[in-house]
Amino acid sequence: MYKPTFLLAFLLLLLTSCKQYTEYVKSDVTYYTADEHPRPILSREAYSKFEVQMEIKILKRESAADRLGLQVNAFGAFDVYWDGVLVGRNGRMAKPGQPEVPGTEMTYYQIPERLANIGNHIVTVTGTQAYEREAQRGIDIKLESYLRLHRAPLIVMSFMNLMAGAFLIAAIYYFFLYINSTRKEITVLLFGIICLLFFCLLIVEYVKFYVFIPYPEFYTRLQIVGALTFIISILVPWYFMLQFDFKRKRLFLFILIAILLSIYIFHFGHYDKTAIYFSHAMCFLSLYIAVNAALRKIKGGLIVVFALAVSIVVNKYMFYDFGLFIAFTSIVLSMLYLHTIRAKAMEEAHNASLLLSSRLQLELVKKNIQPHFLRNTLTSLIDWVEESPQQGVIFIRALADEFDIMNSIAEEKLIPIRDEIELCLRHLEVMSFRKEICYNWKEKDIDENDEIPPAIIHTIVENGITHSLPPKQGCINFFLSSTTNKQYKQYSLLTEAKNRRKQKAASSGTGFKYIKARLNESYGNNWEFESYAVEEGWLTTIKIFNKK
Repeated sequence: MYKPTFLLAFLLLLLTSCKQYTEYVKSDVTYYTADEHPRPILSREAYSKFEVQMEIKILKRESAADRLGLQVNAFGAFDVYWDGVLVGRNGRMAKPGQPEVPGTEMTYYQIPERLANIGNHIVTVTGTQAYEREAQRGIDIKLESYLRLHRAPLIVMSFMNLMAGAFLIAAIYYFFLYINSTRKEITVLLFGIICLLFFCLLIVEYVKFYVFIPYPEFYTRLQIVGALTFIISILVPWYFMLQFDFKRKRLFLFILIAILLSIYIFHFGHYDKTAIYFSHAMCFLSLYIAVNAALRKIKGGLIVVFALAVSIVVNKYMFYDFGLFIAFTSIVLSMLYLHTIRAKAMEEAHNASLLLSSRLQLELVKKNIQPHFLRNTLTSLIDWVEESPQQGVIFIRALADEFDIMNSIAEEKLIPIRDEIELCLRHLEVMSFRKEICYNWKEKDIDENDEIPPAIIHTIVENGITHSLPPKQGCINFFLSSTTNKQYKQYSLLTEAKNRRKQKAASSGTGFKYIKARLNESYGNNWEFESYAVEEGWLTTIKIFNKK
């Protein structure tokens, strides 16, 4: 009971300590910058020259053994100078008759040890920005040991690759699960898509550490990140709506999409801010859905509320890139937990279905070996053998044929409709000897390729025999017909006879319970069953709806 509360408190303390560590633990280089984000002034020439100088004062270096490194974030192709000494190039600057070779947005340079002394220094960036000239981005610089500048991205990527691999494996597994499942559940497919999108988001976010990306393509990556975040922000709440059977799904999805589009319009061009607000909208709507599920006491609702609360706390106390993906991971873990709950429920339903199937098989056998039926049938058989041995043999054969068919279909879930009709014909033949009443069978528009649960029409015929009186002259007629359209297939069995007594529509007798159980086993809730009196006698209809 107290475990979730304790875990939440522990996470809060942990994340608070992370914030304190970021703020107060010093780098191995302590320095001061006069102008943190100077914007280059581009010339009016075709290749837009610029030159920026930044004053830096190194106050302290923890270890002189580690070479000093300089990180530069800027657009263009440029040369970097430290106290007037060239320390590196990024791309190739444009010159008359020579086009620019774009550099990448982030580069590292090693400062010669003789120039890395404590005191004032000047960093000069001279270059051209022939592309994206309307993007007036500032130039950022950072001092750190050269080794740590290169090592930090590797550490980050090791964790992110681990997360990406987990998302990819989960996506592949759930895609295979959906493809090979007889029940195509949309939540399984949706979860696989979400995991795949998380994987793509991680790869695109950190591909800059693997691949050289020229600065003109810098915004392309951010646009892809924004598009992936937009889609995920729609799919995650939709997934929770489906899992928790949330009402008014369309309305809330419409509101969510409207909010996301508003964020995109109002913050157009601010890629990080847009992605942050997308994720906030996703988290808060998902939290509303989860709280609603918890209030309705749906299993798993509290777990999702806890996971979403953790993701909100993580986003508040950690740097966005890390916080976002850790938050996504907690959300996916809650989704995975919901799947385990659903898988358990499906396993229990499957076991119950197997038990029901065995019980229905037993009921089917019992219907034809009940003592009352056997005693009356054997008594009639004795009379027929004594009075007309030849007819008695026909009676025995009809009874044997009925038992043979019943035995062959008892373990089947669906049988060809022709086998069902043969069972009805043999039963009518047996009952014509037993009751010495004429029974006729008619059929119309029966598709020989159809399959139905065993003995359901046979049960309706039995009910018609039990509750119908023959006319003074003529026979009791059973007329089976079938109609089909785009929505459903309907079977109608009309018993043309006089009803013995008034019956309530869709009686709850044992026979009808058997029919409904068989229909539910084979078609779930996609069926309707009706039985009622009509002018000609009694009409029973079975309507089987096409699966959506």
